[in-house]
Amino acid sequence: MARTDYQSSLEDLRDDVLYMSEVVAERLRTGLDALERKDERIAREVIDGDAEINDMYLELEGECVDLIALQQPVASDLRFIAASFKIITDLERIADLAVNLGGYTLDAERDLFPDVDMQRIGRATLDMLDDAMSAYADEDVDLCYDVADRDEEVDAMCEAASELVVRDLIEGDYLGESEDDAEIETLMQDVSRLLLTIRDLERVGDHAVNVAARTLYMVENDDELLY
Repeated sequence: MARTDYQSSLEDLRDDVLYMSEVVAERLRTGLDALERKDERIAREVIDGDAEINDMYLELEGECVDLIALQQPVASDLRFIAASFKIITDLERIADLAVNLGGYTLDAERDLFPDVDMQRIGRATLDMLDDAMSAYADEDVDLCYDVADRDEEVDAMCEAASELVVRDLIEGDYLGESEDDAEIETLMQDVSRLLLTIRDLERVGDHAVNVAARTLYMVENDDELLY
């Protein structure tokens, strides 16, 4: 492969990773929308679209493997390809978490704990993901650190939301509304799904930090944010 073709392949890989991130972010937005609106149709769109993301991931994985096997890149090029491979893995997992949101929408029996602002948490994680991918696109080191710093805020939001659910469950009348075991079991399943939703959104933030960490390593050979 001529040098110009090789450089073009590297740029194509970057563009493809950025495109995948746009699709994944849109799936996450759609999953949050389905959750907020309790919309079964939208939820199924997110779930049914997972195969497309998986195919995209496998195709990009193949691009990374081919570049390493055929071109034997070194130094910054090798770090770029390795980082891109790790980033698409994080993106695929975020897409899986979006699918979870669709599943929670379909399974929820009732709308509990309206004081828990799931959309606020979701927007914060989406902003982290968008900025992490911007850092990757522009090789912006400062933005990598900014994304990592914001993870503590998201973690605090998720912890507060989980504590609110548990406190309301204990202090509220939810468990006293019925003596029917089946209804109580259904209630506890809904509570469990809500807590899982909070956990999954927190994980989206963690994956965004992973993207920022891999980008920092790609640009400066600095593993400070890797964990």
